[in-house]
Amino acid sequence: MNKAKALNIGNISTNIIIDKLEKLFVGMVNLKDDDGTFLGAVESRGDIDYVDFNTWEWPQGIGLYGLVKYYKKTNDQKVLDILTKWFDNKIEEGLPDKNVNTFAPMLSLAYLYEITGNEKYGDICKSWAKWLIEEMPRTEENGFQHVVSERLNEGQLWDDTLMMCVLFLAKMGKLLQNSEYVEEAKYQTLVHIKYLVDTKTGLFFHGFTFDGRHNFANALWGRGNCWLTIFIPDLIEILDENDNAFILYIKEALKSQVKALKKYQHESGMWHTLIDDPNSYVETSATSGFGYGILKGIRLGILDKEIYSEVGLKALEAVLGYISDDGQVDQVSYGTPMGHDLDFYRNIPITPMAYGQSLAILLLIESLEYKA
Repeated sequence: MNKAKALNIGNISTNIIIDKLEKLFVGMVNLKDDDGTFLGAVESRGDIDYVDFNTWEWPQGIGLYGLVKYYKKTNDQKVLDILTKWFDNKIEEGLPDKNVNTFAPMLSLAYLYEITGNEKYGDICKSWAKWLIEEMPRTEENGFQHVVSERLNEGQLWDDTLMMCVLFLAKMGKLLQNSEYVEEAKYQTLVHIKYLVDTKTGLFFHGFTFDGRHNFANALWGRGNCWLTIFIPDLIEILDENDNAFILYIKEALKSQVKALKKYQHESGMWHTLIDDPNSYVETSATSGFGYGILKGIRLGILDKEIYSEVGLKALEAVLGYISDDGQVDQVSYGTPMGHDLDFYRNIPITPMAYGQSLAILLLIESLEYKA
């Protein structure tokens, strides 16, 4: 990116944003779990390294989405080379079994197919999208069951599924001009909002189960909420539809959520890992996702600029403070299964992760689009 002309975003120079973005890119591709602290055993795949950038799993899938956005903003060939090399290596190795978490890289592959026109990528995307429609396990009311690499999670809906699967399905629906895929993506959005929204606050619970019909710990978990804050503006952008009933509905869902987020934002600009619990630690990946969705919501005309600019810019300034000199994002909570009590969320360990890098990239790139 051109550093010749330094402008300001709030009180922050664009040159600072650009320098941090370059560091985040380096930090992302160099992520490793040197001592094996965060290995996870999966029966069909052996030990999975959830930290290492070169693993096909959901943290890396979200990480790749940040790189896609970075490339689309900069046209930097080295970023495209990393993306193509990553997917080419994984395709050669053989792709894993399909579940919500292993679907996470597919959104980036859909964009890579769009960018390159490479039918090798297109054939995989088409096959996985077809599987999602025809074979994905379903809950009651035909929601996508949150099946992951370690467990089936029968009858469960999670916030995460929208980001991991539904955005990909919408993207493929638009690329292929397949109305069935688009309508399924819309339906999944509606059924997830129906069962995950906290009507008292406008925020979202982490999950819902039809087995007993409850929201587990009733956790208003930060990163789970930020998936919605990211998902809704990105879905609106992908669908590129006028204000039909569906678009109006999800816009109102975003407005309600962000109204609550404004209320709960810490004075530092961060949010707590349990949004409504000031005794839980502040967390960077959620803050990045909230900042991104708020600034993008303003740009798309969904959110009131006069009310929410300060909220988004405070988040940006806070996140910049957690990006280390070697490009790693600090204060990121580790991958989080469903908690059955609130202490579970309060005690999640902290470590740099690909999704932390990615969500910070999303926020910084969106900040470059901000106009005072």
